[in-house]
Amino acid sequence: MEQNAIVVKSLSKNFRLYHERNRYIKAALLRGRRAKYEEFLALNDVSFEVAHGATLGIIGSNGSGKTTMLKCLTGIYTPDKGSIKIDGKLAALLELGAGFHPELTGSENIYLNGAILGMSKRDVLAKFDSIVEFAGLERFINTPVKNFSSGMVVRLGFSIAAHVEPKILLIDEILSVGDQDFQRKSSEKIEEFRREGRTIVVVSHSLGLVQQLCKEVIWLEKGQIKQIGNATDVISAYTGGSYAQHTEKDDESRERWGTGDARINSLELLTSDGSPTQRIESDSAVKIRCEMTAHTRLESPILRVSITKLNGDVIWATSTQRGTNTVRVLDGPATAILDIPKLGLLEGTYYLSASISDPTGTTDFDHCQNWVRFNVHKTNLFDEGVLSVTSTWSLERHHR
Repeated sequence: MEQNAIVVKSLSKNFRLYHERNRYIKAALLRGRRAKYEEFLALNDVSFEVAHGATLGIIGSNGSGKTTMLKCLTGIYTPDKGSIKIDGKLAALLELGAGFHPELTGSENIYLNGAILGMSKRDVLAKFDSIVEFAGLERFINTPVKNFSSGMVVRLGFSIAAHVEPKILLIDEILSVGDQDFQRKSSEKIEEFRREGRTIVVVSHSLGLVQQLCKEVIWLEKGQIKQIGNATDVISAYTGGSYAQHTEKDDESRERWGTGDARINSLELLTSDGSPTQRIESDSAVKIRCEMTAHTRLESPILRVSITKLNGDVIWATSTQRGTNTVRVLDGPATAILDIPKLGLLEGTYYLSASISDPTGTTDFDHCQNWVRFNVHKTNLFDEGVLSVTSTWSLERHHR
């Protein structure tokens, strides 16, 4: 296997913008000339590489060449100059309803779109129920797609592409169409692909989504690469610096702010034996260790930790305000440990955050958002959702 999943060298794509068209041979003969047009370079000498397992974001204004770039990668467009090398099975979600026939039912379109993406009938049949369940269209799967809403079409298209199990997945600005639940599921699916080492290329105007998913970003402007590099740096340059104002970010979507009167030196998720980890089993015992330093004497500060989903929804949060063991004075270095006998989360990827604030909770001395990314492996394969709830079934038979 090659080192890079995608290699683009000196790629150019040209279109003709006609000011008039000779729609018939007769019109061309009467004019005595060809229709007038001008050349438009949608992509101009673009070169980049995407390593296996990397997630690349492409940003830029409308008409900058983002979608044209993805269509060249998929083979829909043939480049006029340059070369593209793809190493691995590729699936793409480029346009709303692409590959769907409006007169066919959702069920029939699963087989049609699956075939377009390279799946055999046997593969589609084996994954059919999972595709429908992920899309959440059990009630509507035998309804013609022309009666689907835009969100339903996107959900079905993403579900099919996800079940192709591609080595390379291309996504063009369609995840914003779905509802909040779909965006959560799709983000978690993309995160699952990342953990499995798949290559992902995302085109989006949602800078938050790009920041969350991608370590490297390309900024396209008028068909040329304006900047390529670290996601935070490129997005900051694209927005004129406003995106990074008053914050500190790193490669893993970390964000930090505060007055500086105290600082969180480290935040760790530990196993029950005290070993740092980023992967735990559902329902296992864990500890959260926070090492901090107060640069001035702080009266009754509040230490708060929270666990969030990738989209920012808070799953659980707690603080030293709970119970009797509050922090009365913080002066100099200190270590706080939070024992969790049973972390009741189901499988997924989550963020751990922490903050130190004043007694009112309105002024943050230091706030470390999305500081630790960790994965939970589900031990109970039959539970679904986010939380693992301890429960027991009982059955009483009634005799006639």
